[in-house]
Amino acid sequence: MKNSKKWLSILLLSFTMILAACAGGGNEAESNQQGEAQNGTEKDLVLAVHSDASTLDPAGSNDVPSHNIQQPIFEGLVKRDSENKIIPGLAKEWKVIDDLTYEFILQEDVEFHDGEAFNAEAVKINIERLLDPEVASSKYDYYAMISEVEVVDEYTVRIKTEYPFSPLLAHLSHSGGAMISPKAIEADYEAIKNGQKPGTAISENPVGTGHFKFESWTPGEEVKLVKNDDYWGEGALVDTVTFKIVPESGTRNADLERGFVHIVDPVQPNEVPQLNDSDFATVVQTPSTGLSFIGFNMSKAPFDDVNVRKAVSMIINKQEIIDGVYDGFGIAAEGPLAPKVFGYSEEIKGIDQNIEEAKKLMKEAGYEDGFNAALWTNDNPQRVDTAIILQNALKEINVELTIEQMEFGTYIEKLKSGEHDMYMMGWTNPLADADNGLYSLFHSSTEGIPPNAMWYGSSVVDDLLDKGREATDEKERLDLYKQAQEEIIADAPMLFLDYREYLTGVSNKITGFRIDSGGIYHLENVQFVE
Repeated sequence: MKNSKKWLSILLLSFTMILAACAGGGNEAESNQQGEAQNGTEKDLVLAVHSDASTLDPAGSNDVPSHNIQQPIFEGLVKRDSENKIIPGLAKEWKVIDDLTYEFILQEDVEFHDGEAFNAEAVKINIERLLDPEVASSKYDYYAMISEVEVVDEYTVRIKTEYPFSPLLAHLSHSGGAMISPKAIEADYEAIKNGQKPGTAISENPVGTGHFKFESWTPGEEVKLVKNDDYWGEGALVDTVTFKIVPESGTRNADLERGFVHIVDPVQPNEVPQLNDSDFATVVQTPSTGLSFIGFNMSKAPFDDVNVRKAVSMIINKQEIIDGVYDGFGIAAEGPLAPKVFGYSEEIKGIDQNIEEAKKLMKEAGYEDGFNAALWTNDNPQRVDTAIILQNALKEINVELTIEQMEFGTYIEKLKSGEHDMYMMGWTNPLADADNGLYSLFHSSTEGIPPNAMWYGSSVVDDLLDKGREATDEKERLDLYKQAQEEIIADAPMLFLDYREYLTGVSNKITGFRIDSGGIYHLENVQFVE
């Protein structure tokens, strides 16, 4: 029986491959050529991913596709291991000097890919860039508490904060804390003077200290990296990494079966049994600390009315979406924090489905006859399917919903305009800390900056989140974050959908691949099986 099931799965994937070949046109032919070349070189790693990066400047992105390409290029002072514990990165050790000061001892003899030395001065230049209003970094709020970066000597640096800040190390482990070559930063400032957008020069030529160096980026098609032979630590085990942008799931899986690619992301939930039963790949399942949600633009009608937001939140059954769209992978979300995040509380209760109550709230808001609205989403198939379910459900309260799909990079840029009514997004929490899960989404200082394209701001929530950052007692922090979540749920700025599980297809030709709870790839230990 097992063998029959296995052969059926392979036949199904072969059929998918044929369909993808018929639909793919020139792109599929190009993919095949890449794969044929790949078969002769067993140290060239190829990933087929759904979406392109929006930028390769770590200071300018808040999306996973960008972070995944940045991660092999850049490193920060600290990083997280597979258990989410903080471990040394470019800083080999650190200590707390006082409530406001951390001292870091840096790795010695580290060079950026362009030959520039990594030292305390480089750390100072990088952090000051993040805080520079001219750069207007989307990561500013992660580091706004830093008041000074002091160069003690060549390999010692002190970071001072305006107030006690408990999650400083966690924030420094984020991609925003990546160290960029000072020469590249200087070139970017020159480009700004010449009228270019901040980060453009860095995105076109990203220079870090990581295991891989940037080679080329053809937007919408692929990004190529090459091994950093002068890496300061234990080097990578493959020679090149190519991220191929392949939106079609069928094409990704067909290329995985043929051996043209080695990692495909994401795998659709209904494809998991087929891949796991095949003889060429397995699916890596990774619990996420992230949240899927639908945000309401509170800066304009009708979503400036809390009753309307609550009514829309009540209209769907989240478990039905998880079962129908995600084949049971995921947990229905009660609030903004996933179970594995510090600050999560089982006592938090969200807004359950209640169609009659939704109709009542719409009437109280003056929208008994409904209204027209648009939901923006990127072209992720699962999000599109979820949007269609919501579109049909909203007819119960006379809301006519239009779904607008767009490529991810374009989507992120358009959200900043504030022209949307509703938008669907995922917010990863790679730090597994409530500060990361709540501040960027709900603090008023982030209004209008994706992911807070809800334009949400609350003085009550601000106060709780600010106190949560300063508190050094763990129990106090937990209580503050519990209160903050209760306030946020009452304001209903978003429809909390689910806490996700990452599904990634990995060829049996390789070992050592890891994807963390924030959805970020770790490629430094990947090697081909001989």
